[in-house]
This record gives sequence, structure tokens and C-alpha cells, in this order.
Amino acid sequence: MTRESMEFDVVIVGAGPAGLSTACRLMQLAQEKEQELTVCVVEKGSEVGAHILSGAVIESRALDELFPDWKEQGAPLNTAVTEDEVYLLKDAENGTKIPNAFVPKTMHNDGNYIVSLGNVARWLAERAEELGVEIFPGFAASEVLYNEDGSVKGIATGDMGIGMDGEQKDSYMPGMELHAKYTIFSEGCRGHLGKQLISKFNLDSEADAQHYGIGVKELWDIPAEQHKPGLVVHGSGWPLDKNTSGGFFLYHTDDCQVVVGLIIDLNYSNPYISPFDEFQRMKHHPVLKRHLEGGTRVSYGARAITKGGFNSLPKMTFPGGLVVGCNAGTLNFSKIKGTHTAMKSGMLAAEAMFEALSAGCEGGKELTRYEELFKDSWLYDELFRSRNFGPAMHKFGAILGGAFNYIDQNIFGGKLPVTLHDNHEDYAQMQPASNFQPIEYPKPDGKLSFDKLSSVFLSNTNHEEDQPCHLTLKDAEIPLKQNLPTYAEPAQRYCPAGVYEVVEDEGGQRFQINAQNCLHCKTCDIKDPAQNITWVTPEGMGGPNYPNM
Repeated sequence: MTRESMEFDVVIVGAGPAGLSTACRLMQLAQEKEQELTVCVVEKGSEVGAHILSGAVIESRALDELFPDWKEQGAPLNTAVTEDEVYLLKDAENGTKIPNAFVPKTMHNDGNYIVSLGNVARWLAERAEELGVEIFPGFAASEVLYNEDGSVKGIATGDMGIGMDGEQKDSYMPGMELHAKYTIFSEGCRGHLGKQLISKFNLDSEADAQHYGIGVKELWDIPAEQHKPGLVVHGSGWPLDKNTSGGFFLYHTDDCQVVVGLIIDLNYSNPYISPFDEFQRMKHHPVLKRHLEGGTRVSYGARAITKGGFNSLPKMTFPGGLVVGCNAGTLNFSKIKGTHTAMKSGMLAAEAMFEALSAGCEGGKELTRYEELFKDSWLYDELFRSRNFGPAMHKFGAILGGAFNYIDQNIFGGKLPVTLHDNHEDYAQMQPASNFQPIEYPKPDGKLSFDKLSSVFLSNTNHEEDQPCHLTLKDAEIPLKQNLPTYAEPAQRYCPAGVYEVVEDEGGQRFQINAQNCLHCKTCDIKDPAQNITWVTPEGMGGPNYPNM
């Protein structure tokens, strides 16, 4: 069936901070120059913000530039950071508070804000629509379209109403083609179209291997007497072993709420590790328990994080478009922050595009001007200064790596005359299960710790059940014939939503994919040791519906 099409000057995939900042800046420039532009944003979530998950403590630097009057306009940055605490947890009962003087200054949060990033995205969407941007939530970009010369022409949204058998149901509705002079891919970490474009145009040919983490997060209501608005707590150590890097966060937001989470680097080697269960037992440590005890868990979610930083940045331009934000990997891991950097990458993309469109460009060309704007920006300088942070932690571990980063950041300002590299792919670091003992995680107590299925319920995740599985296997035999005997099939544990199971029944063992549970975190696409799982977008509106996350 021939698909209908719509024409725009610019199409943006993903209504997160990067995509919406691109849209807002484009329309601001168009208004300043009294030039008409047509800009649309497609978002696979049921609404803007439904799929947004982050800690989040943010710097307002990019927002200050984009909307200098954001306070007057009511941006939801309501809780300023009032206090920083950093801990090293030694074991299940003991931890040491690290004096601020010994913490890398990139982790100091003076002047920053604790936010719900989903609510920030909703606010940015309102500003974008006021400026004339068209936003289409519930429409998943499923395909990149190309011109005859190989340049990007736009995207196609996914068909709706296709059954699991591949046949059209009564509710069938074909996708639509959205054509543009330039298309921006701001899908967030491991965007499935961004992944294709990076491969097709060899955008990472001169970059180090990209690195990722998995972040698991909960939102809690806590008793008023325990609430300290603006308190930021970070830490590392227990329950992670010396070969597993990562850290926790706990932030006191407004309305007697706290967010708590654990980030684990996806370069870990032990296939028995379950990031979800590590997080659940971590909350029992006295350093965290005192904030949560007596409270009620409100929401749960998980998301992969692109954390390779400066050394792992791909080329962001290609004929007909750009990859920006966490889709490219602009997060500054030394600050554990990526919102302001993602926003700035989108704003620079808007400026490069507007220059080209104002000069009469009909699209399809490569925006080489972006590279110039990027290198002249504070974004480049900030990411360059933090280039050693992640590799140091990977090479030297938490203690020695932390000491290196303290010297690099606090004494040399990120300008040590050395650049560390880590070119080992995360998935390739997994070792055979025979090298380890299975981990016996404590049973959840239903007060501080919980099981996966009750957690997924709190994410409000929903998918149309009768649709093709969006978690595709290149070879259906690999999970049982290769991953199970070698790695005890780690998908059962690295997935934070119970999507993957090895099931025993009358016919023997089978690998079961519970796609309805999928939180769209992309961990399986990243960590599978055989690189056998590919995440593709399901029908629009599917997935989590995060409130206030």
C-alpha cells in the first residue's frame, strides 16, 4: 500500500530535551529573521515525557540561553540543590562520607536543580508549540527514508494494526512518510534509527568504542519529617564488587518526594549480576534506608545511559541530517549530567540548519557548519575536559580512578596532557559463567525492596499484545545453544523488567520473550554477549508512561 506523505523543512525524531531544544531554537531564529519554517517532532510515547527517565539533577546553562526568562515562564525547576553528600559504602552496614574537598569538582552541584526531566520535556513541548512547532505523540519513527543520491529524505512512522502473525488486523492503519530538507535524530540512548545511521555512514569510524550504563530508578513519597528539599546524595561501593563499576543517587525533590537509583556500567564481566536486584538490596543500606523507611514507592523505571563521552563521540552529521543528544552520546559522565549538553547539541544543530535553509539550501547536503559551531562551543570544551573520567574508572577502578579524576579535574581543570582510551566493547567484557558463582539475592521485603513484576506495574507499561515482537533475534537458537551453556543466559538478569526467561515445560527448555513488559531501556540491545538481540520500535504509544520521572 502506498503511504501518504507530508513535507516539512525539518523533521525531528524524539521529543526529549535535545529534540525539543532543536525545535525551539529553530523557530526562535525563524521569528527573529521573519522567515517561515515548518518543523515537526514525532514522539513514540503516548505523550511527551512518557518515556523520559533521568535522575535528574540538571544545570540550567543551556536553558538559560534558550529561554532566559524560564523562571517567569514557569519552567519546572522548582528545587534548587542545597546540599551535596558523597559516600563510599564499604559493606552492607558501613559507609564513609567523603569530604567535599576530596570530591572531583565536576560532581559539586551548587547552582543546579533537582527536576523531573519528563516534566521539563513537557514544558519545552509547550514552548515549542507556542512557537509553531507541530508535535505528534504516539507516532513511532520506524524507518529512515533515503533520496536516490543516498542522502536522508525523512522518516516513516510505523504501521498500526499488524498482528503477531504479520497480517493486517481490522484496526490496520499504514504509517506515514514525513519528508524533510533535514532530519534530526534525537531518540535518546541507543536510538534504533540512530544506530542504523551510525553504521550506514560509518560515523564512529574515528571514535573510541561507545560505553553504556543501566540506570534503575524509583520515585518515593516519604514522611515529611525525613524530607530535606534540595539534598543530593551520591555514592559508590557496596553492593557492587571490585570488578563492577557504578554508583547510586538519591535526591530530595519537592512535595515530600525522593528519587533513588543505581547506575551500573554495562562493561561488567559476571553474567550472574542482576542490576535490578543489586538496586533492591542496596536500598537496605543504612545510608539510603534512613531516607526511605516509612515511605511509599510511587513509580519505577529503567533506562540505558550513553556514557562514553568525548572520546566515543561519533561524527554527528551526514547528508540530510544529524544525530544529537544522547543518541550521539553527549552526556558528561564526570558530572553525571546530560540534559544541558543534549540541549546545547540540539541548539547548535538548529543554528547550522537555519544558516543553510536561510541561504536557500534545499536539503540533502551535509551540514559541515555544525562541526565548526560545535568546536567553538562550551559543549566541546566541557566534554573535552571530561574525556578521561570514564576511561580512568574503567582502567584503574573506583579508588585509583577516583584519585586520578580528582587530580585531573580539581588541579588541572581537565587539561592533563594525556588522553586515556577504553576501546573494549561493553558486551565483549562478559566472561563465562563457569568463572563465577551464582549470586543469591535476598528476597524482597515489600517495604524497601520489591520484585520485578510489581515494579513494572508501577511504570505503567503497556503494549498492544497482538503485534510483532519488537525484540528481534538474529538467530533464534543462540539463547539456548550458545548463551545458556556459556553465560547462563544473562538476559534473564540484565533486563530490569523480566522480559527474557528460560522456561522449562513438557517440550524442554525454551527462550521466552515477554515483550509486553519492555521498558524500552535498550539494555538487551547493548549487553547481549552474542549481539543477537536488536530492539526495534513497537507500535506508537507502547511502552512506559512515567509520571513525574
